[in-house]
Amino acid sequence: MLKKKPPFILVFGYAFLYIPILFLIVFSFNKSIFPGVWVGFSLKWYRELFSNTVLWQTVKTSVQIAAISATGAVILGTLGALALNRLGNFRGRTLFSMLSSAPLVMPEIILGISLLLMFVMGERLLGIPSKRGVATVTIAHITLAMSYVILIVQSRLSDFDMSLEEAALDLGARPFQAVISVTLPIIAPAILASWLLSFALSLDDVVIASFLTGAQATTLPILIFSSVKLGITPEINALATILVGAMSLIITAIGFVLYRRNTMTRRT
Repeated sequence: MLKKKPPFILVFGYAFLYIPILFLIVFSFNKSIFPGVWVGFSLKWYRELFSNTVLWQTVKTSVQIAAISATGAVILGTLGALALNRLGNFRGRTLFSMLSSAPLVMPEIILGISLLLMFVMGERLLGIPSKRGVATVTIAHITLAMSYVILIVQSRLSDFDMSLEEAALDLGARPFQAVISVTLPIIAPAILASWLLSFALSLDDVVIASFLTGAQATTLPILIFSSVKLGITPEINALATILVGAMSLIITAIGFVLYRRNTMTRRT
C-alpha cells in the first residue's frame, strides 16, 4: 500500500511555525551583534550569557513563578473540575462555572489592572501588604491558568467511567481514597498537560506581569520586552536556544513515557 504524501497545508503550517525558531537557533551562533547579519560562527554569546548573572537571576525568578503558579493552578483547577463534574446542580453552579471561565475570554490587560487594584485596595482597607513582586505575580498567574486547568480536566472527567470508582467503593475504599487511588491516576495525563500549559502561560506572560512585578522580581519576558527599545543582543537568542532545547527534551521524555504507558496498557 502506497503511503500518502502529507498535504501541502500541513507542511506549510509546520514550516510557518518552526522556521523562525530555526533561524533564531542559527543566529544564536552568529559572531555579529546585529541580529540579521551573518558574519561567522561563534560561541561568543553563549560565553557572555553564562557570565550574565542578572539575566540568569531573571530566568530563575521566572521559572520559580511558573512552577509555583502551575502547581497551584493544577491543585485548585482540579478541585474545581471535580466539583463541577461530581456535585451535580448545586446552588451557585452556573455562577461558579461562569467565573471559572471568565479569565479565558477576559483581556489580560483588564485582568492585570483588576488584580493590581485588588492588591492596592486590600492594603488600604484591610492592611494586607501589597508589595509587588513574586507573590503578586504568582497569584495572578494562578488566577489565569486555573481556568485552563478546569477546562482540560473537566473535559477528561466528562467521559470518565464511574464504575471504576464504584468498584473501589464496593471493595471498602472511602470516597476520598477512591478519588486518590482510582480517579487521579486515570486523569493524570490531563493533569500533566494542564501543568505544562500553565507553566508555559506563566513563563510567557508579559501583560499581567508588567502590572504586578516589582524591581526585585523582574521576569524574563519583562526583561526582553524592556530591552527591545535598546535592541536585543544575541545573548537572548542563545538563551532562547537553550530554553527551546530544554523544553524539547522534556516534551520528548513525557511523550516517550506516555507512549510506553499506552503500549503496556494495550498489551494487558
